[in-house]
Amino acid sequence: MNHQLPFYWRAGSWLLALLLFSPVVALVVEALAPSGTLFEHLWNTVLPTYIINSILLIIGVSILGAILAIPAAWVMANTNLPGKAQLQWLLILPLAMPSYVIAFIYTDLLEFAGPVQQLLRTITGWESAADYYFPEIRSLGGAIIILALVLYPYLYLLARTAFLEQSQSQVLASRLLGCSPLNSFFRVSLPMARPAIITGLALMGMEALGDFATVSYFSVPTLTTAVYDTWLGYGSLNAAAKISAMMLLVVMLLISTEKYSRRRLQLYQKNTGQEQKEHIALIGKTKWLALGWCWMLVILGFLLPSLILVNYLIRYFESSWNAELFQYGLNSLMVSGSAAAVACFVALFLSIYQRLKNDTFAKIPGRLVSTGYALPGNVLAIGVLIPLALTDNWINELLIQWGQSPVGLIFSGSALTLVFAYVVRFSAVAVGSVESSLGRVSPSLDMASRTLGCHPQGMVKRIHIPLIRKGLLAGLLLVFIESMKELPATLLLRPFNFETLATWVFQYVSDEQLEYAAPAALVLVLVGLVPLIMLNRSLERQEQS
Repeated sequence: MNHQLPFYWRAGSWLLALLLFSPVVALVVEALAPSGTLFEHLWNTVLPTYIINSILLIIGVSILGAILAIPAAWVMANTNLPGKAQLQWLLILPLAMPSYVIAFIYTDLLEFAGPVQQLLRTITGWESAADYYFPEIRSLGGAIIILALVLYPYLYLLARTAFLEQSQSQVLASRLLGCSPLNSFFRVSLPMARPAIITGLALMGMEALGDFATVSYFSVPTLTTAVYDTWLGYGSLNAAAKISAMMLLVVMLLISTEKYSRRRLQLYQKNTGQEQKEHIALIGKTKWLALGWCWMLVILGFLLPSLILVNYLIRYFESSWNAELFQYGLNSLMVSGSAAAVACFVALFLSIYQRLKNDTFAKIPGRLVSTGYALPGNVLAIGVLIPLALTDNWINELLIQWGQSPVGLIFSGSALTLVFAYVVRFSAVAVGSVESSLGRVSPSLDMASRTLGCHPQGMVKRIHIPLIRKGLLAGLLLVFIESMKELPATLLLRPFNFETLATWVFQYVSDEQLEYAAPAALVLVLVGLVPLIMLNRSLERQEQS
């Protein structure tokens, strides 16, 4: 099926794709430009430390995340653990908690003046830090622990799905050959789930590499903080672009690893849906160990930080409930809502073009637009700054040549920059949602409408949009939520005196006063819960079907 589309639709699809792909091109071009003395100085002094710390952070978060997630995923998929129905969705809730909020809370709990060490000194009679050793939370190790607590659900979700889809006959065969449940796990279940595990580790690695707030709060120098300091501290866009390009290479390596792992999926036999899943009955110490492990993850990753935020809200309500909260909330609503609307328009435009054109060439714009989702926030910010700053300079120089007064930074110095960055970063979410909905619309409806003389524009208006409105709304909601929570790009691109809820909370975290931003932090947590609830319902429907 190939309908004749108007020229403006074809041209518009490619223009939108190239516009949203331009930050990636600009970043690469700027990174390849001749460097000044600053980047050479950084390379000879601190940059190797930043690179080593970033690699250690990725490796540490991946290893610890695997230790936390894989046992919980296997238990949820293969046992009849008490409270399993509640635990299997509670285990994904730490994704809703901003990492820098958890970093502040655990620093407050575990530092020398915190309640944990105070209790330890009361019990033992120790009086000073010289009397005992206590691990320093503000360190690379602390950052690894905090990020692993927040990011392990990525691996948990993928590993749990992989364990559920595995052929029960292979597991039973290993048991008949004398394997215990533990041996069967290491010899059969774990190797079969390896592609999904590698995918989860790659996602965790990309998120850990792109994290700015936690490593900044813990004063751990990484490539992410190097980009931020190079641009805001030294004002060198070229050096920041070169460091960003290094991060982009790491992201590409992680994505390539993930893509390669998915190629192996076809080699494994999956559950056909006709097999009866045998759940292992846990008893005695094994049951309590599994329960303790899963509830530990829920409590440390979500429940304890949430309760502390609620406590802050109650104790400091009069100070924290103020006009700034509403102003910055409105700022977040404005830029996030605008980005969500634009992203959904882009997704609808490109998805309809791909469906009606129906060839390999028509898929390219959607793939180009989706590229931005893989970029860490601060890398994206540098890529966005370059073309927008060039555009502003070109407009001002043109006005001066015409004898007019320059208009200033109308793009790179306004909230439009944030909207553009959010659209570049999160359009992939909207495109995926719209494409998925369109894929469920039967092509016979298109052919029937054409037979009745309906033009492509009328077909989109009368058939496609009404049928995919749920997918459009889901894409709109997801882009809005992701934009509300975005921090690194917002810190680099926001105009002067412009705060969002995310930057406001981070500012209070940096000033060791999170209690005064507890309402905003709770709003971000509640907003983050929405997509997790949607995801959990989707998984439940898949398991029941």
